[in-house]
Amino acid sequence: MAITVNSANISPNLANGSIGVKVAQLAKGQQEAEGQIAIDLINAASAPAKSAPVGNTGHNIDTTA
Repeated sequence: MAITVNSANISPNLANGSIGVKVAQLAKGQQEAEGQIAIDLINAASAPAKSAPVGNTGHNIDTTA
């Protein structure tokens, strides 16, 4: 079984530069998506705001052992 590939059909037309532009657009979109994911991850990992203690909880510390 022989497989032949006609390279003339596979090779893109690089004269107009459209492939380079498309690759740059895809790369930019991927970077923006990864940046948004990183921002979402940072926001999710931030510590929640602590509320003030209710009553005397946390105000009295026993220093004797």
